[in-house]
Formats: sequence, structure tokens, C-alpha cells
Amino acid sequence: MSGIQTPSSKSVYTPITPVDLTGQPQDAIRLPFKSARRWFFSSMSLITSVWGVYMMVEILRANELTALETIILILFAISFSWLAISFWSGLIGFTLQMLRIDPLSLKRQSALNSEQLAITTRTAVVMPVYNEDTHRIIAGFEATLRSLEKTGEISHFDFFMLSDTTKLDIAQAERDAWQQLTERLGDLSKQIFYRRREKNIARKVGNLAEFCQRWGSNYEQMIVLDADSVMTGECLLTLVRQMQANPRVGLIQTVPIPVRQTTFFGRFVQFAAVLYSPMLATGLAFWQTDAANYWGHNAIIRLRAFIDHCGLPSLGGRAPFGGDILSHDFVEAAMLRRADWDVLLLADLEGSYEEVPCNIIDYATRDRRWVQGNIQHLGILDLPGLHPISRCHFFFGALAYVTSLIWLLMLVLSTADAVVRALNANVYFTETYQLYPDWPIAKTELIIALIGLTTLLLMGPKLLGVIVTLTHRRKAFGGARAIIKGAFVETLFAVLIAPVMMSYHAFFVISVLLGYKVNWEAQDREGRLLNWNEAFARTSKMTIVAVIWGWLTFTYATVFFWWLMPILIGLVLAAPLVRYSSSLDLGSSCRRHNIFLCPSETEDDPALSELDKCLAAEHPKLEAPAPIPPLPENNWVDMPHPALENFVKVIR
Repeated sequence: MSGIQTPSSKSVYTPITPVDLTGQPQDAIRLPFKSARRWFFSSMSLITSVWGVYMMVEILRANELTALETIILILFAISFSWLAISFWSGLIGFTLQMLRIDPLSLKRQSALNSEQLAITTRTAVVMPVYNEDTHRIIAGFEATLRSLEKTGEISHFDFFMLSDTTKLDIAQAERDAWQQLTERLGDLSKQIFYRRREKNIARKVGNLAEFCQRWGSNYEQMIVLDADSVMTGECLLTLVRQMQANPRVGLIQTVPIPVRQTTFFGRFVQFAAVLYSPMLATGLAFWQTDAANYWGHNAIIRLRAFIDHCGLPSLGGRAPFGGDILSHDFVEAAMLRRADWDVLLLADLEGSYEEVPCNIIDYATRDRRWVQGNIQHLGILDLPGLHPISRCHFFFGALAYVTSLIWLLMLVLSTADAVVRALNANVYFTETYQLYPDWPIAKTELIIALIGLTTLLLMGPKLLGVIVTLTHRRKAFGGARAIIKGAFVETLFAVLIAPVMMSYHAFFVISVLLGYKVNWEAQDREGRLLNWNEAFARTSKMTIVAVIWGWLTFTYATVFFWWLMPILIGLVLAAPLVRYSSSLDLGSSCRRHNIFLCPSETEDDPALSELDKCLAAEHPKLEAPAPIPPLPENNWVDMPHPALENFVKVIR
């Protein structure tokens, strides 16, 4: 049977907790000054937020604070605080990277040596897939396996492809490709397994849960890959050795770097990620310490801890807060930390790769799923026993998308306020018996200072990322000139599409709050040029609104119109931006002119070279459809979920 099998017997499985483990190895990761780090980060973010809000209050109350302006002030406080938090996380990461200090141990940074500790544990590498491009997932699976084979340590690993594919033609294609893979691997095929569930109950959560129940007790840890993941053998070994050296650790997350992008938009996202992500991740690791987050893939998880504490039930009630837990990774990290297992982020570990959507429409479609999943976390924000940092992950994850709606509301209300003030610009006597006129007061210096501070918070991390790259990774990006060119084009394009993404996210947040259901479909990651019909269909409404918006402000509040121009330009040009940024020719042209040049293109990585080789290979079609591959014998254990299950009963 390829679906869920009922076990004939259950093995005895005694839960363990990290408090049972005493005496960590000499090379275990130490995390000094955990509380001090968090207080420093929180204090600096709070001080910056209060400073900006104070300036805004002084500007608005100079001419009597109206009810409309009070609402604007509240929205500004939320969005400005979010900017302050992001800025300080980036600034801390910049400082540590410039000084070459490890964000966890606070010691001088050194390359993680994966040869110091002998591997004594068993690890399962699992790749959940769902209606994906068969050729691509098999190629990525094989590339990762081949890279590990070259290390000589593959005997400690088994590989599982866990299919939740619902389309029968794709399911058969997976079985055919799998049989061809086993033939290519020879004796190595004894260490790979393909399992397809006929009913994808509970989506990816159910997929991984079934693996854990059937075979999880056979392994000490699992490394979770996404359908587009590729990881080097050295990266896999380092993760395993770090788990062995740190018995209190339940999960270690890497920083997946996008690769293999061909369109202009794909290369834009890829370049921005590889340029800024290591610095930002370093800042996150500094203040999160042992309560880091989980991003769902390219991470290693201690299986017994995961089985004991990460069973996730379906939440009671209607969407967006009820139903299956969509962004399960955040919750699983929180459950591990709640049970006193450490969750770490290794910001400097290389060899972890992924792919991203190649155009704005597909990128926004992926975000639509994340919006609902992250907003759903607000419903379990007060789950008893959560670590404060885990609550921050839930809140910040939702705020990352809700902020777009806040910004849009703030712009709309500011427009209304500007129009009202413009229509009453020459009215200085607002009461019947008024002795002195109400002259408008403009605190120009304070306005300029607030604009400067906001610009610093927005653009500062980008500049810091460029400085770090110029200092430590110049050659990998093709030299200083290529870095500066790429950063300039990236910033310009980011400014242009920011209003478009703001509009999409604001719409998604509203639709989620209204209870509209999200469809969880496979992602299209290969480059494709969007046609004009699709571009206009997905942008015409925002463009029409922008034209009316611009006409209204130009007619009644001309000065404010010029302030709105950066927003209006992006919305009016939304269709051409969506269309041309999906161009493969434009992406190829950028590559030729060293724009958005990345280390994966200037340096040879054997795992990525192996992936290209696997993708280029053509295999003859099988004469007969491949049968269902054999699977290991079940070693069933239960995967309880008492923590969330009890809480669900309370909130129903």
C-alpha cells in the first residue's frame, strides 16, 4: 500500500527531554549573555521607535491633532516600530560580520569543521513533494545524494522522497523516474525510499507526521528538504555533527540561498537574498540565541524531540484562525522551545540552497499562502508556556504582512487629511467669535529630521549589506563594480515594485480576515515570460485606483501629490513591471553585464554542478509503467499533540 498503513504493533517509545542530558561535549555551542542580548536589542528598538513617534506627534499637534490624524499616528507608530526592529537586527548583524564574530558564541568566527567529530548516529534526509515537476525534484534529490556520497559518509544516511502528489499522471511519472534513479545508483539505491500517500491528509504536516510515526524511531535526526532544495554533502555532515555535539539542541536551521534564477525578477530576488540574508540572519541569531525560528526546510531536527512535542492537530473554528496549521514550521519551533529544546540558527553555514518563484505573480501567490499561515499564528499567540521569543516569531511573522495593510491605510488617510487641509487652507477663523486667526504651523526642521530617520531605517540595512560584501566577499560577487551596479539596480527596482507588493499583501490580509480559503498548490519555479493578458489581469485594478488617486491629489493637494509620486509610479506601471521583470532575455542581459552577479555563478559548487548535470541528462522512457517501490518495515510510534490539543478545546 502506498497510503497510510495501519501498524500491526507499536514499539515502546519513552519521551525524553533535554534536562535528562547532562554534561555537554567540549565543542558544544555556548550562548553567553542571552538575557543581556535580548534586553539590548529590545531597548535600542524601543528607543528608536519612541524617538520617531515623538517627532511625528510634535509635527501633527502643532496644528491641533484631529481624530483622523490620531488614527494616522497610531498606524505610523506600528509601522515605524517594525522598521526600527528590522534596522537594529541588521545593524547588529553588520557589526558582527565586520568583526568576524560568531553571533551565537560571540567568539572570533572560524569555519565550521565537519571532520572533528565522528558520526555515530543515523540520519534520514526527507524531501516532501506535492504535484511538482518530476524531473526537477529527482534531479535535486540525486544531486544532494551524490554530493553526500563523495564525502564517504553516506552509510550513516537514508534518503526518503515523501510524495503527497494527487495528480495520477504526475504520480506515475514519479514512480517511473524513481525506478530509473535506482538503476543509476546501483547498490546505493538500498538507502533511498519513495513513499506516496494516496490521501494528503493535513498537507505537509501530515506527510512528515506519517514518516515520523512509521520510521522516525529508526533515526536520531532528520534533515528536511523542500522540493527545490539542494544541500552539499559537507553541509549535511556539519549539521549532523553539530547535533551530536549539542545534545540539548532540537533543531538547527540553515540560511537557504536562492540559486539558478534566469528571469530579471528571479535574479533580483536571488541577488538581494545572497547580498543581505547572511548579515540579517547573523543579527537574528544574536538576539534569538537558543529560541530561533524554523523555516520549514534545509534544517536538521532531532526526531525524538519532534515526535514527542510537534504533533499538530487541526485548530477549531473557521479560517483564518481555524483549520489545518498552514505555517507549521513556526509552530514546531515554538513547541520544541516550549519543551526546553534549543533551536539554533547557523547564519554562516554554507552549502544550503533553494529556488524562488521567477516572477512577481508567482511570488505573490506564494506569499498569499504565507499570509494566511502567519496570521493564523495570532490565534495561538497566548498558548501557555511559550518562550517570549517564540511569541515574537508569531507576532512579527503576522506583522510582516499586516504592515502592508497598515502602510496602505496610512497613505489613504494621509491623502484624505491632505485634501481636507488643502480645501481649508485659507480658513483662518474657524469659530464665529474668534479674536485671533489660526495660522498654520509647519515644523519644517522636524519634518526633515523624521524623513531622514525613516530613510535611514529603510535604506540603512541595504547600505550595510553592501559594505559587508565589499569588505569580505568582493571576489565572490565579481568585484566591487559588479556589487555596486547590482545593488543600485536592486534598490531602484525594489522601490518601484514596493507599492505593487504592498497592494498584493494588503489585499491578501483583508481576504484572509474575511475568511477566504487559500489553495496550496505546487510552485512554478522555472523561468517563464508572463504575457500581457496575465500581467494586466493581475494589476489593472491597482493601476485604475492609482490613476484616480493621483488625479484627486494633484487636483486638490498638489504638494502631497509629489510626495505620493514614488507610490503612484509603481502602481501605474504595474503591468509593464510585472511583464518585463519576468523576461528571460532581460535576465540574461543582466548576467552578461555583471548585474545581479552571485557567488553561485562565479564559484564552482560541485553540488550545483551535479544538479545541472542531472537536469541536462535525458533518460529513455520505460517500456512499462514502474510499480510502487518497496518500503522499509514499519516501526510505528505514536505522535501525540497534547499541548495544542488542550489549548484548542479552550479557544473553541
